Amino acid sequence: MIKITFCLRRKPGLSLGEFHDYWLNSHGPLVRKHQKALRMVRYVQVHTIETALTAGMQGARKAPEGFDGVAELWWESLADLEASTSDPAAREAGRILLEDEAKFIDLPNSPLWFGEEHVVVGN
Repeated sequence: MIKITFCLRRKPGLSLGEFHDYWLNSHGPLVRKHQKALRMVRYVQVHTIETALTAGMQGARKAPEGFDGVAELWWESLADLEASTSDPAAREAGRILLEDEAKFIDLPNSPLWFGEEHVVVGN
């Protein structure tokens, strides 16, 4: 399983609630619409929650400021992901999604990376 992890920061001027609402209720359905063209097998949004525990845990670890959310996207294989880059429908889907992401995500301050999952606990 190949996974893209995208650590999201919201655009300035958006509240956390506005960011999460747009991401879930506008961008989420757009991803679902283009899922087959992209050959993606799973898409998960992890929304940051505000809790008193955050500051204590970050302080104990000397951790940097957190993110507003994390998007996780899965493909069965690197070959499937790479094949989608040469498919015109997948390229168009990617263009549409990026255009939408620019509406609510601070893209230059939202790192992403490719990884391969190794489950240690769970399924």
